[in-house]
Amino acid sequence: MDQNDILAPETAPGNSSVFSADSFSKLSALMRKHRIAEGSPIFWEGEAAEYWYYLEHGHVKGTKSSAEGREFTMYRYKQGDFFGQLGFDGEPVQNFSAIAATDCVISFLPRGELEFALWRFGNLALECIGWMSQMNRLTQTKLRDLMLYGKPGALCSTLIRMANTYGISCEDGTLIGQKVTNSELADSIGAARESVNRMLADFRHAGAVSMRQGHIVIHDLNYLMQQCHCENCPKEICRV
Repeated sequence: MDQNDILAPETAPGNSSVFSADSFSKLSALMRKHRIAEGSPIFWEGEAAEYWYYLEHGHVKGTKSSAEGREFTMYRYKQGDFFGQLGFDGEPVQNFSAIAATDCVISFLPRGELEFALWRFGNLALECIGWMSQMNRLTQTKLRDLMLYGKPGALCSTLIRMANTYGISCEDGTLIGQKVTNSELADSIGAARESVNRMLADFRHAGAVSMRQGHIVIHDLNYLMQQCHCENCPKEICRV
C-alpha cells in the first residue's frame, strides 16, 4: 500500500442512500449551501431545530455534554450524510451539538419548506421515516454495545464501525482511512484516554490491530467481532 492509498480512502455510502433519486432531487431543490470552517459550530444541543442538514463535503462530529462538562462524540458524519433533528412533534430541538471536524460544505434545508414537501410528496415522507428509523437503530446499537459489553466491547464495536465507514482493503487487513487519535476514541465510548491506550495495546498484543502512518489497521476482524458479540448488523447501521 502506498501513501496515495492512505490519503484517498474509499468510503461507504452516506445515509442519504435511503432516498430514491427522485426524492433526493426534491430535497436538493430546497438546499442552501454554506461553507463552514473547521472547528465552527453548526448548531448546539437544545437549540430550535430550524433546519435539516446535508453534508456535501468534509466531516462533522455530533457531540453531547454531561452534567460535569465532559464531551462525548455520539456521531461522525461524512460526505453524503443527512444530520440534525427530523422530528415534527411540537417545537423540536436539536438533541446533540454538531461541530465541523474539517472545512465543510453543508446544505441547509429550512424546516418549513421541508414540512411542505413531505406533506406534498408521500413517497418522500415515507423515505424520511425510513431515514429516521435507520438513525434510531444506529443509536440503539451503540448504546447496546456500551451497556452490555463495557468499554472493551464498545471500543471493538467502534473500530468495526470505522472500518465499515472508512475502511480500505490492504494486503494484511483493513486500513481505516480516517485518522483518529486515542483521545477521540475515548470520547466516542465515554472512557479515559489511558484506558483506550491499554485496550489498544491488548489488541495489538493479540495481533488484531496495528498502527501505520497514524492510521489504524485491523488485521483480525473476527477477534474484534467476538469481543463485542457482533450481531452482524447491516453496514448502514454498523457505521460511526
